Amino acid sequence: MSLQTINFSKMRLTENERLLDLGCGEGRHAISAYIEKNLDAVGIDLSLADLKITQERFEQFVEPNNLDKSLVITAANGEHLPFEDEAFNKVICSEVLEHIPNYEAVLKEISRVLKTGGVAAISVPRYFPEWVCWQISDAYHAMDGGHIRIFNARQLRRDIESEGFIFYDKHHAHSLHVPYWWLKCLFWREEGEPNAWIVDKYHEFLTWDLMKQPWITRWLDKLLNPIMGKSVVMYFVKTVKVDAA
Repeated sequence: MSLQTINFSKMRLTENERLLDLGCGEGRHAISAYIEKNLDAVGIDLSLADLKITQERFEQFVEPNNLDKSLVITAANGEHLPFEDEAFNKVICSEVLEHIPNYEAVLKEISRVLKTGGVAAISVPRYFPEWVCWQISDAYHAMDGGHIRIFNARQLRRDIESEGFIFYDKHHAHSLHVPYWWLKCLFWREEGEPNAWIVDKYHEFLTWDLMKQPWITRWLDKLLNPIMGKSVVMYFVKTVKVDAA
């Protein structure tokens, strides 16, 4: 499983809830939520390849005899979610909005499908690490499905609050991943070409760190996150229902 960006404790994740992981990718948050709590999770994405990986990963964690939890994985568009109003207690949207031209439509849909009093956890790449990537490599953000904008966290927060949310917490994540992306951009290779030696070595380090989780890298990541965390993660409570214009 990939390292989580969203902190479930800050999200106030509890039992017997319904959770949506919007843009679930390869399933890191949807599967982790299923493992951690007895709840009904739904993971959606537009990438059939990613959904296939999610399904394959989920097979090793499924609890067929536990009727108090479930995970449904399906293809859907975040701008037009196939769910009723106020269908979920919690919504995760992690590292998604930077890919979407009309991200405001996704925010409106998150507000629509989240119950009043429910929590939305939203993360995007942090401005400075992302800006450096764009300066080093045009290919990084020009690639198919790549990042089409660099978010200003304050402006994004205002955009989310305008949809009936109140902000209550924030943190940064994945500082140790920043050098990997800077190196990858510096030694950019087209799809199918082998990575530069130093890029592969740093990826091996990240994999080792994920598997072993030694205290020194946990401490270093925590120390560096406020300075150069790759992601900014914000948490909101939905307080009012905003009518569609």
